[in-house]
Formats: sequence, structure tokens, C-alpha cells
Amino acid sequence: MTAFQDDIDGIRALKEQRGAGWDAIDPESAARLRAQNRFRTGLEIAQYTADIMRRDMAEYDADTSVYTQSLGVWHGFIGQQKLISIKKHLKTTNKRYLYLSGWMIAALRSEFGPLPDQSMHEKTAVPALIEELYTFLRQADARELDLLFTQLDAARAAGDDTAAEFVQSQIDSYETHVVPIIADIDAGFGNPEATYLLAKKMIEAGACAIQIENQVSDEKQCGHQDGKVTVPHEDFLAKINAVRYAFLELGIDNGIIVARTDSLGAGLTQKLAVTREPGDLGDRYNSFLDAEEVSDADLGNGDVVIKRGDTLLRPKRLASNLYQFRPGTGEDRVVLDCITSLQNGADLLWIETEKPHIEQIAGMVDRIREVIPDAKLVYNNSPSFNWTLNFRQQVYDALAEQGADVSAYDRGDLMNVAYDDTELARLADERIRTFQRDGSARAGIFHHLITLPTYHTAALSTDDLAKGYFGDEGMLAYVTGVQRREIREGIATVKHQNMAGSDIGDNHKEYFAGAAALKAGGQQNTMNQFS
Repeated sequence: MTAFQDDIDGIRALKEQRGAGWDAIDPESAARLRAQNRFRTGLEIAQYTADIMRRDMAEYDADTSVYTQSLGVWHGFIGQQKLISIKKHLKTTNKRYLYLSGWMIAALRSEFGPLPDQSMHEKTAVPALIEELYTFLRQADARELDLLFTQLDAARAAGDDTAAEFVQSQIDSYETHVVPIIADIDAGFGNPEATYLLAKKMIEAGACAIQIENQVSDEKQCGHQDGKVTVPHEDFLAKINAVRYAFLELGIDNGIIVARTDSLGAGLTQKLAVTREPGDLGDRYNSFLDAEEVSDADLGNGDVVIKRGDTLLRPKRLASNLYQFRPGTGEDRVVLDCITSLQNGADLLWIETEKPHIEQIAGMVDRIREVIPDAKLVYNNSPSFNWTLNFRQQVYDALAEQGADVSAYDRGDLMNVAYDDTELARLADERIRTFQRDGSARAGIFHHLITLPTYHTAALSTDDLAKGYFGDEGMLAYVTGVQRREIREGIATVKHQNMAGSDIGDNHKEYFAGAAALKAGGQQNTMNQFS
């Protein structure tokens, strides 16, 4: 017995109890509606997807080849089409997630207009996008199941029991488009209470995994911008605790916290850490400060000093009233950040780097795993990296180290199209192709994401269409570049009326009004040209 059949039987029994007033209710139609609306609340989604992520994390611990992936999306429709495409090409959504990027919310979803990634956008836009994404994913379920129900009706009408049984088996084993979302809460949008309140809204909208970074909330910068300012560990841990309390309050006991450190590229701190005894966490944070030894006689008006043993140290304070860390301490600070976060409630790590270099990442992860053996990363395969140049330079350096002749290449100009057909370029592209597999095996990367790929693809595809449509190609640019490809490649949006829910609505009208239903999908519907 399947859940679908159980629903039919249950509703049929209920109909019998209610008597003649329910004569118009068809139990199978009601069961179909239930199947098309499997998730009734965001918390149901959060629990379902948290269970998925926990299972995937355990499987990765056992086998690093089963890493997970996602693409960042900025609209429900984009997320929906991504999952439809995954199911079409790969037949399953297993190990594929969505990433909700604070960068793209700032750039594309703020009522202020396009903004930089500095936490200036409305924080309510974050849970709103989570809810929107899951609305579109649930609609993808409803649409695909509606097509299966239509096929089932057709098979029954034709008396084809074999076809009907096959379609019914697809309905019974249906895989949802709803997948985990790793959602960016930036630096928490304020104090720990503000972080807790926003985290609750995100979880209620369906988020099972919340990513939070160790920057100062009111000075937050994009991970690939300059001027990043970190906070002492105790400040960051308070926000990790706030997120955990939000999960626990809402009953998502296995919710996932991704602790991001920006220390590799952050050379500044807003305040000194509180330290109670030598070698404690605050003392270790302060030990990275760029400071000079001073005596009482050296002190000036308003100077701040740290006492370490019998020595007075004056941290270098900038005109901005920020303190700076010593150059070259970034990796040591990252390792301490990561160990501290995992020891205090975080589940996964995010190390923001300035380039995609597996050995650099692995060097830090190896040190973290000396203390936390199962430490795992979420890694940003960022569009801010020049992947072509970075990997061509990595290959150039590797070849040079091996004693190969690299005199035909200019290391500083390897982006040049003239190198595209060279052996060096082919080796670099192969490294890019296997970066995720290799990074997961060597550097503990459980989840690979691209933060803002669909921002770039939207711009690129629009440029292609605009160039031709407003040029000599005219309408042919749309037909050859878009519609003809949609038809031949099986892109569902070619039937845009169906994608928007027209056929679902027609079937619902028939449930509600029977033969009197006025449908939109008849012979005069031009969508039939794409049958």
C-alpha cells in the first residue's frame, strides 16, 4: 500500500461518513491535491531537508567521492528551473542543493535597488527569498505530478492497464524538487538577539542550514572585497548559539550551522578580545595583533595597551579606530577560528579564500583535522576568482618545478586567447574540471557551491539575445537562440503557460465543477503548437 492509495482510502472513508453533502468530492482527486502539496509548512521542509543534509554528511565521512553541490539563485523561478534541469539530465536531485546568496539578495532583491554585499539590504528579504524558492519548488512538484496524473487518466481511458500501472509506479515513487537550501545570514544583521530573530524567520521559511560569518555586522564586506573586519571569538560564538537556539525552539534539533571565517583576507578587528588568563581564547586572538612593545614613558594620550606577562604592548590603531593584525597571520587565525567554531556548536566550516588552490585549502584543513578529525567544508567556487588565469598559472608553476620548458608562455599573460589551444591550457582546464572531486578528496570539501552563477548567466544570455534581436537578426535571434533550442533540448519553459500552472488550474476546475469547467487548454490554446 502506498501513501497515495492510503490517502484515497482515507478520504473515501471520510466521504462516506459525511454523507450526501460530499457526493461531488472524488477521493482520488483530493488525494492528488495532497500529493501535489506534500509540504504544508516551512518547518516541515526544514526538518525534511535537515535530515537529508545529515545523511549526506555521514555518507561523505565514509566516502569523500559523494560530495554535494549547489548553485546560488536569486529568484524562485531560477531555483525551480535548476532543479527541473537536474531531474531531467541526472534523473535525481540526490546530493544537489540550492544556495541562497546574500550577495545576490543585495544586488537584485533590495528595495533600495542594487547594493554591494555589505548587509545594507532589508534582512526580511532573506526569509522572503527562502519562502519564494520553496513555493516555486513545490509548484514544480505540482506541475510534474499533474502531468503524470494526466498520463494516468489517458492510459485508463484507453484501457491500457500496463501503461496505467507504469505511470502509477512513477507517482508512487515520485522524487520531490524540494532540496536543502544553505542560506546566508551574513554576519547576523546586528547583535545576537537580532541574529536569533532572523534565524527563526529563515527556519520557519524552510531553511535547514544557516551560514554565518565572523565579520563585524555593521562593517560587513563581501568575502572578496578589501576592508574586512573580524570579531573576537566570543562575539561570534554568541551568534552561533543564537542560531542553535532558534533551531531548537522551532523543533529542528538537527539543523545545520555553517561557520564561515573571513580571517584569511581580513586584516582588521574592531575591538580587542576579553582575556582572563594567559593562553585563553581572548589572549590567543589578541596575540595576532600588530603591536609594539612600549614602556610607561612611551604612552601617549588615549593609548590602549595590552599586558602580556611583564611586557606592555601597544596595538597599532588606525584612524578608523580599528586595530590591525600582523601580516602573515591569516592562516593561523583561520585554523583557530575553525577549531573554535566546531568545538562550540558549528557543524560545517566555510573558509573564504582569495584563490581556488586545493593545497592551500588542504594545508589549513589538515591542521584543523588534527583537533577535529571529521571537520568538513562548504567551499565557495567563486566567480570572483579568475579560474582560467589561476589554474594556468598553477600549471605553469608545476611544469616549471618539474623542469619542463615553459619559455613559450608569459606567466603574467596566460589569460591570452593565444594560449587556448596549448597543452598548458588543456592541463589547466582538466584541473578545473576535476577541482570539486579533487578538493573533496584532498581538502575535506563536503559541499561545493557557486555563490552567484545565475547573476552572470542572466546577464550573458540577455546580452546574446539583445545583440541579435536589436541588430540585423531581428526575430531570428530569439527563434534560433532561445525557442528552437527549448524545443529541441526539451526545455519545459517552451510551454510557458503550462509552466505557470495553466494545466494544473484546468484540472482543478474539473475537480471543482466537473463537465461545467471552463478550461484554458483547449484547441485554441497556442501552446498546443509545442505538443
